[in-house]
Amino acid sequence: MIDLQQRSAGVLLHITSLPGPHGIGDFGPDAFRFVDWLASAGQSIWQLLPTTPIGPGDSPYQSVSAFAGSPLMVALEPMVASGWLAPPELPQERFDSSRVDFARVVPWRLAQLRLAAAGFARKADPAEHADLAAWCAEQAYWLDDYALFMALETAHTGQPWWHWEAALRQRKPDALHKARQQEAGEIAFWKFVQWCFDCQLKTLKTYANERHVAIMGDLPIFIAHHSADCWARPELYLLDADCQPTVVAGVPPDDLGPLGQRWGNPLYDWKRMAEEDFAWWTARVRRALQQADVFRIDHFRGFAGYWEIPASCPTAMQGRWVPAPGKALFEAIERSLGKVPIIAEDLGLITPDVIELRDHFGFPGMKILQFGFGGDATHEFLPHNYGTACVVYPGTHDNDTARGWWDHAPQKEREFAGAYLAASAQDIHWGMIRAACNSVASMAIFPLQDVLGLGSEHRMNLPGTLGGSNWVWRFDWSMVGSEAGRVLGLISAASGRAPFALLGLSGSA
Repeated sequence: MIDLQQRSAGVLLHITSLPGPHGIGDFGPDAFRFVDWLASAGQSIWQLLPTTPIGPGDSPYQSVSAFAGSPLMVALEPMVASGWLAPPELPQERFDSSRVDFARVVPWRLAQLRLAAAGFARKADPAEHADLAAWCAEQAYWLDDYALFMALETAHTGQPWWHWEAALRQRKPDALHKARQQEAGEIAFWKFVQWCFDCQLKTLKTYANERHVAIMGDLPIFIAHHSADCWARPELYLLDADCQPTVVAGVPPDDLGPLGQRWGNPLYDWKRMAEEDFAWWTARVRRALQQADVFRIDHFRGFAGYWEIPASCPTAMQGRWVPAPGKALFEAIERSLGKVPIIAEDLGLITPDVIELRDHFGFPGMKILQFGFGGDATHEFLPHNYGTACVVYPGTHDNDTARGWWDHAPQKEREFAGAYLAASAQDIHWGMIRAACNSVASMAIFPLQDVLGLGSEHRMNLPGTLGGSNWVWRFDWSMVGSEAGRVLGLISAASGRAPFALLGLSGSA
């Protein structure tokens, strides 16, 4: 298990942002090359965003499953090597190497996966078929519902599950049995894709761990309304007789948004979950630990108390704080799984009950350097005010890049940051990385965009917006060169977060 108290450093980069010829980053050769680059730069953590399937707005935080992996991340090269797939013919208009064009990439990638599934059915040897069958049996607790859900979604041309015929919407046993027979081929396809996802991620994680790089996952707190999870167990959510949410998730108005944020996810029926000793959550965390060495839980404050918005309200302004299960949930998880390596995303409106819950279980919180220059020297996000039990970032995927932040920050904040970091527009990214590394925080994580000193046009996500440039960013190896990794390694080693030998010191004392 990863030691959350050991000084370490790492890089935040989503799988989809990797280079590669097939329109979107995946578990192919460039993922392994990135692990090698991390190791050469003395980095011991690779933080990912959620690897679940994307949902509305191409967001991984609105997935059709809390347990499944994204089909878009399944690399095609291993399927070609296995003989299940012919080398893919790229579209005549080649994919953009600097961004993901989801409208073009999704249908093309799924078509290739269907060809690979057909090739597997014809050409796989008995041992491979046995491996698939054994994996399906092991993962049946979520896989069976997910594969049937995806098959039915396909049969209903993408319509949400609450628009399906009543017998399927209400999961009548006879209707489900008939659907499994009628959709057997489609169900087999989705199970095959998930098996490939798990096998490829396991191979990548093993490769990273052998090079002393840990994988950090990301667990969204809420699930999407149109999801296999909500369809399979609607009683675990606050839904009405028509399967519609009565209340939805979000956050109240604050300085960043006068209307707040109305996410629209259905809220959990925590009382019903407690009656089952939070078995669904325990299963979800167990699944996360199969795929990562440590994981961040998004919107951690929602486990202490959450903002409940009436579903009829178009904004988040009319809501209320409602207590969540807090300790009871994590105690149930630990009874089944033992101590769990969790990073708590404790940003936003943080009240004493959130801090007490985080600290009771020893979960490190998060510090964002960009936020530290909006006040004075007492600001909690300035490094000299940290404790050790935290993870420090220049910014996350939801923030502007360090260079972009500098370009758009008020003059007072720029002047404060310049004085504090001894940096200017040209090296603000290195100033933030150096301050993060030199802090007492146990972990320091840097978006790759900041390691490369990129501007706002390379930002990953702008919260509260859909589509556009969100989630589409990709890098190219020509952007990396040799200098960024060398400097990152020197800073990390000098601050005790990477092997001291990276400094290359010579001579006698």
